[in-house]
Amino acid sequence: MNTAISLIESSFKALDQSDLYYGHGTDNAWDEACFLVCHLLDLPLDIDQSDPRLTSPVTDGQEKAIDAALKKRIAERLPMSYILNACYFAECYFYVDQRVIVPRSPFAEMILNGFSPWLDIEKCTDVLDLCTGSGCIAIACAKHFPHLKVDAVELSDDAYAVAQKNVHLHQVKDQVCIYQGDLYQPLEKDKQYDVIISNPPYVSDAFMQDLPKEYLHEPDMALRAKDDGLAIAHQIIAHAKARLKDGGVLFLEVGVAQEALSKAYPDLPFVWLEFAHGGEGICMIYKEDLN
Repeated sequence: MNTAISLIESSFKALDQSDLYYGHGTDNAWDEACFLVCHLLDLPLDIDQSDPRLTSPVTDGQEKAIDAALKKRIAERLPMSYILNACYFAECYFYVDQRVIVPRSPFAEMILNGFSPWLDIEKCTDVLDLCTGSGCIAIACAKHFPHLKVDAVELSDDAYAVAQKNVHLHQVKDQVCIYQGDLYQPLEKDKQYDVIISNPPYVSDAFMQDLPKEYLHEPDMALRAKDDGLAIAHQIIAHAKARLKDGGVLFLEVGVAQEALSKAYPDLPFVWLEFAHGGEGICMIYKEDLN
């Protein structure tokens, strides 16, 4: 009879021998195998190797569920998070499906580090998350910093529904308010924020053609942006100063469009952030430095 560890090992071999791309919560076949087996067996992802649950027999039903998910991942090149309807971001669990992109932003590391050294989050009260998708950034901010009030905006009807589901899942409706609409449009007219965070669509038409198949299962409108990937970033920057409190900060992720953004705004002193756990293309700028 199989055990959790034997299923992790066999799943790893099957994944490693297949033509797959990793970039939706894991970056290698071993971590993906651990995610698959631990999630379906209701084991913690950080389970100790000496934990007896790893060597306990699994049921036939559990083994069949793991095998079915594994085959689907390999045959369809569907991100594992969609198959399991689950992902982890900033140490928080989120429900996801194909109505939203799979959370994977380096913003997770920034949240876990308390936004240090760029601002004192304990002195902040109001945060705005634009293009919230699944709501992961907004909700993670609320979970890690219970004193914050977070507004989040999403244009897609489908993604808005998923974000609301995650707000309910985490029971943060007193902290997080999800608005449906286009960027700043649905917000209170004169409301300002200490922090604006956004991971908007930023993949250009040309770059979309080169994406691995796994990414093509995600909503096109959550990935693609016109004007070299900067169409939405332009709108965010244009109105950020009016929406920030004095001393406020804009954190903007543009990924592969980093060079294009720098060229588009040669006079703006963007600071491009570095991350210990990988990731790039996130800049920050203070209100006072915006035009």
